[in-house]
Amino acid sequence: MAKRQYEVWQGKNKFIFKGRLIFGPDAKSLIVTLLLIIVPVIIFCTNVARNLFDETSGNIAGYAILMVLVLLLLTSARDPGIVPRNLHPPTEEICYDSSASIDIGRQTPTPRLPPTKEVIVNGVPVRVKYCITCQLYRPPRCSHCSVCDNCVERFDHHCPWVGQCIGLRNYRSFFLFISSSTILCIFIFAMSALNIKFLTDDYGTVWKAIKESPLSLVLMVYCFIFLWFVGGLTCFHLYLIGTNQTTCETFRIRYQGQGLARPRVYDRGCFNNFRQVFCSKIKPSRNNFHAYVQENETGFGRAMNSGGDLEGNRREKVEDDREIGGDLLKISQRREAEDV
Repeated sequence: MAKRQYEVWQGKNKFIFKGRLIFGPDAKSLIVTLLLIIVPVIIFCTNVARNLFDETSGNIAGYAILMVLVLLLLTSARDPGIVPRNLHPPTEEICYDSSASIDIGRQTPTPRLPPTKEVIVNGVPVRVKYCITCQLYRPPRCSHCSVCDNCVERFDHHCPWVGQCIGLRNYRSFFLFISSSTILCIFIFAMSALNIKFLTDDYGTVWKAIKESPLSLVLMVYCFIFLWFVGGLTCFHLYLIGTNQTTCETFRIRYQGQGLARPRVYDRGCFNNFRQVFCSKIKPSRNNFHAYVQENETGFGRAMNSGGDLEGNRREKVEDDREIGGDLLKISQRREAEDV
């Protein structure tokens, strides 16, 4: 009996509306993110905005949060650029190992796949790795997210706050989401401070103004703290866009101690880098999770690894993928401790 692709998908994703919307396995974290955004805006509109000149500030906050929520949905519920798995390993890449086992005095060559191979990108050789889970050589800038258990094109990081990988197809909406959240924080902070100023003019002292509208102070403190996170993240990704790097690539360069000596293969200049992110057309998804697949097309099983601790490596990479969207320093410290 034919099934839809999302029903036989071997990744850890969650689907709704018969595969039309795809989320990461930690999609429940979206509830926390939504509360962090919606609750302060409701408090602002119901308790602070009404004390200002008119309802304009409340309307602006309402439209702003609507845009933020739409961008959050586009980031969280979209295929980030998942590379479909192969049913079988690429036989054209198989080579034979001359150091195979000896049987009755004769060497029997054993077929194997090279763990890496080189491809040319912009005239520079780039090494790509073979993914034993997806049974393919990853395209350049592609990485396997062990949280979602998928290879993702132009993998940036796995963001637990949006419950999804950030990759080729949703990076633009992710950046617009964090940047619009930053602007919303600045707006609410400024309007709350303005409200306290007006109340100070009416009541004579700041203390009396705060007693009259304590929620204004609460919103100012909340936005100031939240602004350090989303504002810093926005500035960091502005740097990444300008240099055409990903969070994953930046972490690898720092961990490997290569600094700025490593050539930036994908850097086209600041202007062209920004144009590539914001003006290029989003590529269609390689997957149609809503479509039906035949029984023999559902073999997206894992390839067995006969020569290493696959599970141990996967657990380590899960930790890296979860942390890479937050504190890169923690990963380096953990790796250095393991090497001692």
